[in-house]
Amino acid sequence: MKDDPGKEAMRHLQALIARETGAPLEHAAEMEMESIIRHARGESEVIDAAGVDHSFVRCEVTILLADLRGFTSIAATQPAGVVITLLNRCLSRMNEIIAAHQGVIDKFMGDSIMVLFGAPIERPDDVERALACAIEMQLAMGTLNARYRQDGLPELYMGIGINTGSVLAGKFGSSFYSEYTVIGDEVNLASRIEAFSLRGQVLISENTYAHCRDYVNAGEAMEVFVKGKSQSVKLRELLSIPSLELVVPRQDIRRSHRIEVELPCSLHIVKSKIVLPHAIRATIRDIGYHGVLVELDHSLESHDEVKLEADLAQVDFKATDIYAKVVKVKLDGGRQLVGLEFTSISPDAIMKIQLLVQLLVAGAS
Repeated sequence: MKDDPGKEAMRHLQALIARETGAPLEHAAEMEMESIIRHARGESEVIDAAGVDHSFVRCEVTILLADLRGFTSIAATQPAGVVITLLNRCLSRMNEIIAAHQGVIDKFMGDSIMVLFGAPIERPDDVERALACAIEMQLAMGTLNARYRQDGLPELYMGIGINTGSVLAGKFGSSFYSEYTVIGDEVNLASRIEAFSLRGQVLISENTYAHCRDYVNAGEAMEVFVKGKSQSVKLRELLSIPSLELVVPRQDIRRSHRIEVELPCSLHIVKSKIVLPHAIRATIRDIGYHGVLVELDHSLESHDEVKLEADLAQVDFKATDIYAKVVKVKLDGGRQLVGLEFTSISPDAIMKIQLLVQLLVAGAS
């Protein structure tokens, strides 16, 4: 998108301020400077009934939404001090990465982060920086988890969704409280894309991919139906940025043996982070380090979230705190075979499942 004189002036003024003071203006001061420039150019404003000055601009923005997978279960099962330590370490590191890529944190929403590239300042490489930022965030999760394991803390995993499109940017609110943010259908779509992402995964919209197809390696287009859209939406999995030698590490965590078993289990559907009480009886047909294939009569759909409980008698362990997302569904003789990928699992459960798989591998060889 072609730069307008106002945005060009903003960039020059920020560069001047950074040169003279050693640092650019913070977000709030940057908003005030942009408002002054808009006033000087005579751009239109909206004054609400409370007398609050709202100036809006339509611009193209790349929106990055990141969410910690299974954090609700960790918050419910760990002491408050552990939860705060996990979250603060993670969000602090993510903040550093986002700042390094000149992203603007729009808001923290509990265990989620919304980041803007292109608002309030648009740059020609907004999409490229957003994608590099996403990969570095996933790489950082690996480093954080190594530290968590060393400290005996549960591991965290992040799913990321990215979308590029036209939004309305400005200061929204009232005389009591207002903030700069972006609104529009493209923001909603970014949120839907993030909801489809699995742990360690980065999903991007087709519009984002159109801006960077010569810059990234991405998976084949997949079509999904999202709330608010009458037609399917195309998504792609971001795999790497060759020129920067950045590779999403997700492929590594999926590698493990898959062993055929017949283990009874139960599933509870999770809706809006609430575990529903009704238990669905099922049978685990194969198991690996990071997921299972279950057989059941109940109908599940791709991307449904569930809590899984199973008695792993071979290793003397009852797993009660495994959360997973449906990644594959197929019918077999009137029964459903459902592939589940773990999204949150305790260190004890990880150790016992790995031990079980290893024992079964040894017994089969």
